[in-house]
Amino acid sequence: MSTPTRTGAYASPVDLVAYGHYGPGRLHLSPDWNRPVYPFQGRITADGSSGHRAEPGRYHLYVSWVCPYAHRAAIVRKLKGLEEVISLSYVDDERDGRGWAFRERRGADPVNGFTLLEEAYDATEKGYGGHVSVPVLWDRHTGTIVSNHFPDITIDLATQFEQWAGTPIDLYPDALRPEINKLNAWIYHDVNTGVARVARAATEDDRERERRVVVSALERLDERLAGQRFLAGDTITEADVRLWVTLARFDAEHNPGHLISERGLSGFEHLWPYARDLYRLPAFRETTEGLPQSWYAPHGRDR
Repeated sequence: MSTPTRTGAYASPVDLVAYGHYGPGRLHLSPDWNRPVYPFQGRITADGSSGHRAEPGRYHLYVSWVCPYAHRAAIVRKLKGLEEVISLSYVDDERDGRGWAFRERRGADPVNGFTLLEEAYDATEKGYGGHVSVPVLWDRHTGTIVSNHFPDITIDLATQFEQWAGTPIDLYPDALRPEINKLNAWIYHDVNTGVARVARAATEDDRERERRVVVSALERLDERLAGQRFLAGDTITEADVRLWVTLARFDAEHNPGHLISERGLSGFEHLWPYARDLYRLPAFRETTEGLPQSWYAPHGRDR
């Protein structure tokens, strides 16, 4: 089934009075909802053995500027030089109880003309009642979602489109996969989701415990980078992308008022120049908004 292209439609403005805040009924589902939060977990394969063959022009990414997990997909797409192979569009930064939407600030949905991202989910599974998340990897041929499972999306973008990749970079090299997988697992728990657990902590004891987890992880990463340019050695990998999206938001979102660490990111001797080195790459810089001028300043370290 092909998907018609309609453009120019926008959702109505965010209305918290009419629709409430996003979450209840979507993120906090009834006990009999026995599915993953990210239930669409199709994979793209170069040979099509998964049912979704890697092909230019077939897939579209729905992402958000403000979501770090969607940000990762946008970075990997650009690092691999897949801009002409996989199209991409942005949902609006704000949402109410209806979830992510398309509004004039970020533009209309160029593929389906949806006004709400929920429509993509409903087209995939009629009456879908779960979490409406980004990134979403959409298949134009079937008119359905391939995946909203963000860890898989970046791996597939990094590995299955080599025939059309515009750069030779290998973000998930075979020899480094065990190390990358190990890094990804603890970065996800201790850093990516660790900052959120600090913010959500119900008691001061809980906050202090979670805060120490994050600070310890940052110190461990800082020490690791003392002797190498990237997390897995001398080449940029998936692990660097996964860490960077949290580092880019650390001072502005996660650590205001020294909520987590007494040091801002610039207080970490090796993490700070590492983060800025990545930001000098167009794939990181051009998919990121709102970083201060200090991210551009020369740091004097020969990396």
